[in-house]
Amino acid sequence: MKTFLISGGAGFLGSHLCKTLIKEGKVIAVDNFYTGHMSNLSSLANNPNFKFINADINQPLSINEKIDYVLNFACPASPPKYQKDPVFTLNTCYKGLANMLDLARINDAVILQASTSEIYGDPSQHPQKESYWGNVNPCGIRSCYDEGKRVGETLMFAYAQKYKVKIKVIRIFNTYGPYMDNDDGRVVSNFVVQALSEQPLTIYGNGEQTRSFCYVDDLIVGIVSMLFSEKSFQGPVNIGASFEFSIKELANIVLALTKSKSTIINKALPSDDPDRRHADISLARQKLGFNPQTTLEEGLKKTIEYFSNKINR
Repeated sequence: MKTFLISGGAGFLGSHLCKTLIKEGKVIAVDNFYTGHMSNLSSLANNPNFKFINADINQPLSINEKIDYVLNFACPASPPKYQKDPVFTLNTCYKGLANMLDLARINDAVILQASTSEIYGDPSQHPQKESYWGNVNPCGIRSCYDEGKRVGETLMFAYAQKYKVKIKVIRIFNTYGPYMDNDDGRVVSNFVVQALSEQPLTIYGNGEQTRSFCYVDDLIVGIVSMLFSEKSFQGPVNIGASFEFSIKELANIVLALTKSKSTIINKALPSDDPDRRHADISLARQKLGFNPQTTLEEGLKKTIEYFSNKINR
């Protein structure tokens, strides 16, 4: 039986991975609840193949059993939460990842790093390919996350070169779905919660900026495919949706699906907010057979149902 250690295991993506990989073996989830919630893992509480450790990966972990796979998802990913303490965010991106890499090295385990489309910054290339080096402001309000994830990728490849650690690097594009926080701060959850609460939907800027929104189930399929891919394929590889929508289009779709009477208001665009973000997933298609199946409308219906039940509770 293979053992998977998932840092950030009580978070949005980490909890989905725990529930998926428990079908493949034993899962050890590690989280310090900076953004995660134990309630996300309630369905696994009585599973004999599941173990939870309350710990901060910025401190070295002592695991007294063999680990086969390490999946590093321990970092706040929404702008309000990673900007809340930029030093903590940077430490998690570097020191925390170094501790996970050391754990993988000791166990001769495969380690997968959750990197991000944010490493492309405000891109001048569209859509973004893995070969593009990005356009990132190193001193802006988003820099702690953008640059933290960039140095994380560098650290992964340094460990692979020096210590022969078996690495996998994915770049996650805008993902949404059940188990996001009500106050996550990302646009899909913001719009859905605002619409369900009959509050105005807040668009920052003119709403013409674009994103490719990937439903979480599709993303998890891509992550697992990368984890079990051939050893020689290290990445980085883009994992996201192949279609592109403007923020204004997203707002109108959410309003239609929720039948909300909410209005739309515009506020100033935050500093360094990317104008266009669209994943080129041709490499993921070629290497992983990755082909997202969920339309934006289908994914939003499931997300709206989740938040509606959560708000009613």
